Amino acid sequence: MSPRTPGADLPEHPAWLWRTPEPKRSYDVVIVGGGGHGLATAHYLAKNHGITNVAVLEKGWLAGGNMARNTTIIRSNYLLDESAGIYEHALKLWEGLADELDYPILFSQRGVLNLAHSLQDVRDSVRRVEANRLNGVDAEWLDPQQVKDVCPIVNISPDVRYPVMGATYQPRAGIAKHDHVAWGLARSADAAGIDIIQNCEVTGLDMVGNRVVGVQTTQGPIAAGKVALCSAGHTSVLAAMAGIELPIQSHPLQALVSELLEPVHPTVVMSNAVHVYVSQAHKGELVMGAGIDAYNSYTQRGAFHIIEEQMSAALELFPVFARAHVLRTWGGIVDVSPDASPIVGLSPVDNLYLNCGWGTGGFKATPGVGSVYAHTIAHDTPHPLNAPFSLDRFTTGALVDEHGAAAVAH
Repeated sequence: MSPRTPGADLPEHPAWLWRTPEPKRSYDVVIVGGGGHGLATAHYLAKNHGITNVAVLEKGWLAGGNMARNTTIIRSNYLLDESAGIYEHALKLWEGLADELDYPILFSQRGVLNLAHSLQDVRDSVRRVEANRLNGVDAEWLDPQQVKDVCPIVNISPDVRYPVMGATYQPRAGIAKHDHVAWGLARSADAAGIDIIQNCEVTGLDMVGNRVVGVQTTQGPIAAGKVALCSAGHTSVLAAMAGIELPIQSHPLQALVSELLEPVHPTVVMSNAVHVYVSQAHKGELVMGAGIDAYNSYTQRGAFHIIEEQMSAALELFPVFARAHVLRTWGGIVDVSPDASPIVGLSPVDNLYLNCGWGTGGFKATPGVGSVYAHTIAHDTPHPLNAPFSLDRFTTGALVDEHGAAAVAH
């Protein structure tokens, strides 16, 4: 049998976006995972730290995992100081990312509404608005009529099962085109000399004592000065190769899009109570998601009842969607930590770094976590913004409990 050509059987991409290089036998930094976080980390290693002897290893095709299987919502209106800090940092980077990459990422700041359907929802939401303002995050509390003014197709009738009693509103939030984001980051990293290696699965970690010195891959062994994990739901599998048992669980997360429609939905609407969130993509599809499947799995497929329930919820909020047809559904693999916050920083193994546990909120953090993770790797010490998200918080008890902001897929 003839040797396999690197990149064979992968989706074609224009050659001017990035090269398809042969992997070298050693790199200063190996990043495992060629999704948004891995590519952003590579981009900022080069841009902010001048580190370019870097390989991004992707077991499939570039950005073919959760980066291509999310609903592209970007917001920073989190309750706790630590969360608001890292997500607001990301949002500020999003606002200049197209110019930074010289690539159209189609970032549309159309705002996000988080609906309240009970008195407790209202109390929690108003509290979050005030906390956001204290952290310099744009946030407003809207009554039902103001919700209707922002999004005219929302049903604010008091006679439904979960009437809309108001909403938080973040005007600077929005959506971006996920594949454009990946291509722009990959193009930038490649131009800096970083190797993006597709179809290269990591099958083992090479250790000397308590120090990682390289990776075993389906394209052969690669020595590494540092190894940075960025593989979302599969990070627990990779960390186990170094003897680390991470406190994360992997679940399927589903979403769907409708057929193409004329512009009808001007913003992003999320509801924890009825468990659905809806936006309209640039081409015109309605993009809908809901909560994770309750069972643990590494499959990119979920149960039908989740889709059924999110469709029911969407029709309660948006009766105008009743005659829309579903075009396709898909699933991703999300990694959920006990406090619904990420794990970003050093690991118990020398020269091995962790970026995982983002649950359903990884896309919105892409440039922000890329920049602070690159800092952590370059200096072997956490950036102030990701220092609260260290692994050891689960032994010290210094949790960052964001279940209130992460109760629904987002």
